Amino acid sequence: MQLIKGKGFRGGVHPPDGKELSRAKAVVTLPVPEKVIIPLSQHIGSPAESLVKVGDIVKKGQKIGEAKGFVSVPVHASISGKVTAVANFPHPAGKSLPAIQIESDGLDEWAETVKENPNYKNLSPDKIKSIIQDAGMVGMGGAAFPTHVKLSPPANKKIDTLIINGAECEPYLTADHRLMLEEPTKVLEGAVIVAKALSIKDIFIGIEDNKPDAIKVLADAARSYEGVKIVSLKVMYPQGGEKQLINAVTGKEVPSGGLPMDVGIIVQNVATVAAIYDAVRFGIPLIERIVTVTGSGVKEPGNFRVRIGTSSLKLIEAAHGFKTEIGKVISGGPMMGMTQYTLDVPVVKGMSGLLFFPQSEVKSYTPEACIRCGRCVAVCPMGLLPNMLGIYAELERFEDAEKIGLMDCMECGSCSYVCPSRRPLVHLIRYAKTDVISKRKKAA
Repeated sequence: MQLIKGKGFRGGVHPPDGKELSRAKAVVTLPVPEKVIIPLSQHIGSPAESLVKVGDIVKKGQKIGEAKGFVSVPVHASISGKVTAVANFPHPAGKSLPAIQIESDGLDEWAETVKENPNYKNLSPDKIKSIIQDAGMVGMGGAAFPTHVKLSPPANKKIDTLIINGAECEPYLTADHRLMLEEPTKVLEGAVIVAKALSIKDIFIGIEDNKPDAIKVLADAARSYEGVKIVSLKVMYPQGGEKQLINAVTGKEVPSGGLPMDVGIIVQNVATVAAIYDAVRFGIPLIERIVTVTGSGVKEPGNFRVRIGTSSLKLIEAAHGFKTEIGKVISGGPMMGMTQYTLDVPVVKGMSGLLFFPQSEVKSYTPEACIRCGRCVAVCPMGLLPNMLGIYAELERFEDAEKIGLMDCMECGSCSYVCPSRRPLVHLIRYAKTDVISKRKKAA
């Protein structure tokens, strides 16, 4: 094990991090909920297809939704009980989507398919990937990209490096921080399993400097793991972006329009590799996760281990309710998260946090014309021209936007954060991307 210093990356911003509200709060496991709503779409790609009907009895860990295609994953029951509905329910994505509602029988019994594997260290790479796919594993840092797809690069892409993302650069979120502090061995074992699936030995775990306790805990735990390097990273948003993390850890740059595998690297989140360990070692599919519930709107911010499908209302109860009238609720972090239109949305695989802000802190702004100050250009971690992308989007000159790197934008929000004219740059860029993607699909 080595402890090394990261190299940093261009651009980025320093928003107030708000992590002091919950970083000292140990993870609390919530009781089994009376019911869960399991969305069939919790990942990038095709939604799963229901395998159950109303009246069916299911057990914890049972597959209840089958993957449809390669870029898709199955979903599993997170409690045992009766299926009471297969219908559309509110989803954190901002609309109602198909989901399976299960009412608990109070027994919380495991499905017979969930079996421990004491010889997991002897599994072949193909078997590991198969287990990960069957477990419904996705990127738990927020992107929710099917993990087995990431671990199946084309034959012409030689992967030699695995980077584990422990940066957790989004303000307010501390779920990954607490995971690294409380379960470092699970993170390390999961990383080793992923490295074996890729037939590589070099593992880097990147952690921002504002988590010195996590750096120390993982460095101490990693002493007996050959090939593992802990990388201390400069505090800068969006340090956790894949391309920024790769640049900071290795000095390599992913080419425009390219993927990490183009430079021989695969990136996985710390929560993802911990869940992979549970799947490969104990046969447990992805049915729970840690969620940070925080913000100045709740009485007792904290980090909670909760079953997938649990209502957000249960998380509010765990945080002892609201201090005052709530003006904004965000799923994820404040920079890249999604504002919620209802409190009754379920926890999904990619939900790392729920943020609650009082009405008194929610401000509205009237966007003004671009003043060509260049601040957005200076902070863009992708080296783009956000000001021009926004202008082209307003004028619906989408092809011009595409020519200057529209599709390379990671939508981190740094440009909108620093804009003195309060221009909704990320929204404009998403608008332009929607048109470009639609035209590409028609052409295909």
